[in-house]
Amino acid sequence: MGRAFEFRKERKMKRWGHMARVFTKLGKEITIAVKQGGPDVVGNPRLRALMAEARSESMPKENIERAIKKATDKSLGDYKEVIYEGYGPFGIAYLVETATDNTTRTVANVRSYFTKCGGSLGTSGSVSFMFDHKCVFRIKEDPAKPLDLDELELELIDYGADEVFRQEVEDEDENVTSEIMIYGDYTSYGAIQKFIEDGGYELISGGFEQIPNVDLKDVTPEQRATLEKLTGLLEDDEDVTNVYTTMKPAEE
Repeated sequence: MGRAFEFRKERKMKRWGHMARVFTKLGKEITIAVKQGGPDVVGNPRLRALMAEARSESMPKENIERAIKKATDKSLGDYKEVIYEGYGPFGIAYLVETATDNTTRTVANVRSYFTKCGGSLGTSGSVSFMFDHKCVFRIKEDPAKPLDLDELELELIDYGADEVFRQEVEDEDENVTSEIMIYGDYTSYGAIQKFIEDGGYELISGGFEQIPNVDLKDVTPEQRATLEKLTGLLEDDEDVTNVYTTMKPAEE
């Protein structure tokens, strides 16, 4: 069938793997959001943002319903959000966010990944000071009506945003669309989301990220391979929702 078929097959397999991880992560976040703010999307802004993200990721309806049921059914387990900190090899700091119903299992797994790759799990506070907790929103941009970024940023500053920029996104079919990224302090989440909703912008997702506030460390290709192995082990764990490091990204 030729190289083109193999190329598309590889991209599709990667997409399926990505979808499985995203659905698991979103399911847990929806459960936690419902637990904290109730199942009514009108009164739960975090749940509204997650539902928008679930739609953008084509998450099946039954997955969403299962996540909501887990939050409201007392007979089912409960998720806890736990952050683990540590150092990978070559002095690279790691911040690992998890959502788990069994912290004993999760900490044992996370520790084993660090140990296997020559790193070590640290104590609370050992690396978190190297990261800033930010809220982040993605809104869709209509190609026929491009937004004035300078004007948008000036408006958003009053709501707690500190960075607004445009990015081009390519899907698995190589279609390119434009999105607007908005970053702000995590305490500004509600105010920024209200601005987006009141302004009639199409919300793709809203959540939180840990942004390194230190100079990112460059590594050799050999060191990067080891570090990426550790990152992969962590990301493939079903309890892990996000992995952040102080490693400088590879140049494309």
